[in-house]
Amino acid sequence: MAGQRIGVVTTGGDAPGLNAVIRAIVKAAYQSETEPEIRGYRDGMEGVMERRWLRLTPDSIKGILPRAGTMLGAGTRVNPFNVGGVDQSELAMQELRELDVLMILGGNGSMALGHALHTRYGLPVIGIPKTIDNDVVGTDMTFGFDSAVMAATEAIDRLHATAEAHHRVFVVETMGRDVGWIALYAGIGGGADVILMPEVPFSIDRVAETIRWRDASGRRFTIVVVAEGARPREGEPCYSMEGECRRYGGIATWLAGQLSDRVDQDVRPIQLGHIQRGVEPTARDRRLATALGAHAVELARDGHAGCMVALRGNQITKVPLDEVQGVRRVAPDDPLYRTGISIGISYCGQPVEGR
Repeated sequence: MAGQRIGVVTTGGDAPGLNAVIRAIVKAAYQSETEPEIRGYRDGMEGVMERRWLRLTPDSIKGILPRAGTMLGAGTRVNPFNVGGVDQSELAMQELRELDVLMILGGNGSMALGHALHTRYGLPVIGIPKTIDNDVVGTDMTFGFDSAVMAATEAIDRLHATAEAHHRVFVVETMGRDVGWIALYAGIGGGADVILMPEVPFSIDRVAETIRWRDASGRRFTIVVVAEGARPREGEPCYSMEGECRRYGGIATWLAGQLSDRVDQDVRPIQLGHIQRGVEPTARDRRLATALGAHAVELARDGHAGCMVALRGNQITKVPLDEVQGVRRVAPDDPLYRTGISIGISYCGQPVEGR
């Protein structure tokens, strides 16, 4: 590690714990006898392309552990392999060749980018999985997820009292893109009655039947938690296109309208949105981010590259980047999914085979 030049870049959306992992990288790297040079790139790969970075030192990271967001800025719009349809990865490499290792903090797309830089150019890359969606293959959990779940759970807690007082139905939309991890964890943690996820296409009529049954049996309110990428059994998710990017959102409003025609109760949609991103990281996310960052430095010190640090069980380990492919979805045999069934939560559909 002595004298090593490390690049740190935060790509994709922000997530609670990013500052914690940056802090861990710096603190672990500075344990070497010779002071390292750590370049923190501004605004994701845009900062790499434009050679905008700041030197990260123990003084520069003071006080960032509990902060949400990222001190470096997050970048979602620049992929050096496709800048307006043009491959400009060689331009990025003019900066990246100066590094001994690049640490990429991001989700599935970021890990794919790191793998491409490693395989095409031989750039030493270590990935650190970050996303509130918890959908990265190869790790049991990503940092940022626990904080997002806590934010969503607290919101659901607050809705219970007013739902019961006014005999209302609340349809609460969580983030998660193509997976239902946040909806599942927050729904069970917050005492939801119905949980709808992309992995289980739902029947609107079955949702309505559940609400009517609860009302008839004296349970005169219902909390429905729906992941933003959920879809009805014969239909599509609610989304808009921004260029080639699919942006989910609006399922709660659409579903509330559909249910209003089927039940006698007042149905209100609640979209939590970026409230789930902007919270302070939980203690669990701080611990996980710190462990992943410190282990990434250990791997760099030992000459490992082309891999992602990962949580497997209670151990921090590494996974080859070429194995980090696809999307990690909620499976029908997932213990928490089965727990929901055991306590009477309705998913209002059947899991898609192969999920």
